Amino acid sequence: MAAKKKTAEATPVIRAIKAFDQNLKCRDFQFAIGETFTHVGTVKACEGGFHAITGHPLAVFGYYPPAGTRFCLVEQSGATDTDDGEKTASEILKVGQEIGLSALVQEAVKWVQERSTPEGETATGTRGAASSTGYQGAASSTGDYGAASSTGTRGAASSTGTRGAASSTGDYGAASSTGTRGAASSTGTRGAASSTGDQGAAMASGFEGRVMGADGNALFAIERETWNGPIVSIASGIVGQDGIKAGAWYQAKSGKLVEVQP
Repeated sequence: MAAKKKTAEATPVIRAIKAFDQNLKCRDFQFAIGETFTHVGTVKACEGGFHAITGHPLAVFGYYPPAGTRFCLVEQSGATDTDDGEKTASEILKVGQEIGLSALVQEAVKWVQERSTPEGETATGTRGAASSTGYQGAASSTGDYGAASSTGTRGAASSTGTRGAASSTGDYGAASSTGTRGAASSTGTRGAASSTGDQGAAMASGFEGRVMGADGNALFAIERETWNGPIVSIASGIVGQDGIKAGAWYQAKSGKLVEVQP
């Protein structure tokens, strides 16, 4: 069983990524940002303990979808156990800062660069371009007029510069645009696109794709019969108008943007 209590941090400390539902719960256990929790009982991967991603940050998409999920930086300590090097169970978990998709992509880019593997790229100059084609890859563009593209499964693309573009075409991928007049596009199955900068746009054209935006951003979504089936309907709208809420995720259903829960 798991119990919450304040505890002194043990060493060594493992920095990790953890996903939660919209209520900051995981497996019905209630967490809180800034608090430390201790598991009582056996610590074993997939069996007992608080689990978090200690491998490639985008591996979190294997357990929680990009849309409708909350992500936090966490610290694990005390007794730990891992069975695959990707996820780790720990006795003690401290929940730190909450991050969005864009920051999660940045974490993935950092992870890749530190290991000198070609799974992700970053572009920081004006009109720069970054492309990622590998499984769980990450592409980040931070300069104005930049472009980031991710085509691998569970990949992520982030564009933070003015008029930048982020595109994710792989299944379960995520595209995030935070710059002014930016665009985020997700075409893979169950992908997610978010546009949170001023006057931006988010589009999802894959099966069960989701879109989200800040006030004033445009949302476009396509409804498909199956993952490779024909288009059933399309829907569009502007966040802040006609009942479309900022920060909420939407899918196209019967020609309308319908809010969906995680």
